[in-house]
Amino acid sequence: MSDYFKSLAKAMNDENTHLLADGGNSAEFSGWIDTGSYILNALVSGSLYGGVPNNKVVALAGEQATGKTFFALGMVKNFLEQNPDAGTIYYDTEAAVTKDMMETRGIDTNRLIVSEPQTIQQLRHHGLQVLDRYIEGKEKPPMMMVLDSLGQLSTTKEMEDSTEGKETRDMTKAQVIKATFRTLGLKLAKAQVPMIITNHTYDVVGAYMPTKEMSGGSGLKYTASTILFLSKKRDKDVDKDEGNLIKVQAKKSRFTKENKIVEVRLSYTHGLDRYYGLLDLAVDYNIIKKVSTRFEMPDGSKHFGKAINNEPQKYFTDDIMERLEKAAAEEYKYGVGDDYVDDAVEELEPELLNE
Repeated sequence: MSDYFKSLAKAMNDENTHLLADGGNSAEFSGWIDTGSYILNALVSGSLYGGVPNNKVVALAGEQATGKTFFALGMVKNFLEQNPDAGTIYYDTEAAVTKDMMETRGIDTNRLIVSEPQTIQQLRHHGLQVLDRYIEGKEKPPMMMVLDSLGQLSTTKEMEDSTEGKETRDMTKAQVIKATFRTLGLKLAKAQVPMIITNHTYDVVGAYMPTKEMSGGSGLKYTASTILFLSKKRDKDVDKDEGNLIKVQAKKSRFTKENKIVEVRLSYTHGLDRYYGLLDLAVDYNIIKKVSTRFEMPDGSKHFGKAINNEPQKYFTDDIMERLEKAAAEEYKYGVGDDYVDDAVEELEPELLNE
């Protein structure tokens, strides 16, 4: 029977059709992009050493000043560092990107192409052109796309109406966005190119419970494999002009349990704190014990939480990180048993100890 289906797939003579066992599926997972935060990596991949998928669409949605651009830039930096030959197409709809800004954040501007589309249709046209050329190319170094942000894009109709002095709302915008991501999503999957998209959220009027929704209709919600909702929380240990705690909710996830929430610390000068959030996970899984106002380490020593967070590398030893990796898999992955966790950690162990 398998020979029949092999011959059937071959007879189709279609580049979009193949036997799954032969590989090449556009949905095939091919790796992670480090977010810059261990606990955020765990939320979206189930591993402290994972991150966002490097061949999917990821949406970062939140209110103003929740650090959406900082999150996206951190992912760009890590993607370029992980892949020395890689490049990024950055769609800047807010005219906010400068060479100095990127270089200050450690991003190689020689591998960054910036485009400033004004409309969703311009984004779609440019994106499809880039992806078609990329797919047809013989030498294809890794590539990432970033849209920052979707909420700032107009439509062609909206631009024309504004030019003519009309003030009517464009009721077609949601449909245009849906069509855009339906076509772009297929191309991105085929090209194995990840796309990071920042977007705004708004309060749902009339909801029984306070609810946030992502702007732009259903198009991005259906296309994205991961949607993270960001909300700001005051960090009493950091000046408000220097950074904040950001609550991150996995609103949609193809790899981990949905609606799980973590807190990360964002510095406006240094980016995401890599270790922040691990202490809470360690306490939840009895790796570190909370004793009154201090925390008891496995060796019996007791320390204040602020001291641990200020010098995390001193306290999060290889042994504790290994135990936290098991905890992350159990906390965030679907259907993870003890045998699975042990096998996963055993496979990763040489890499973990070299981190």
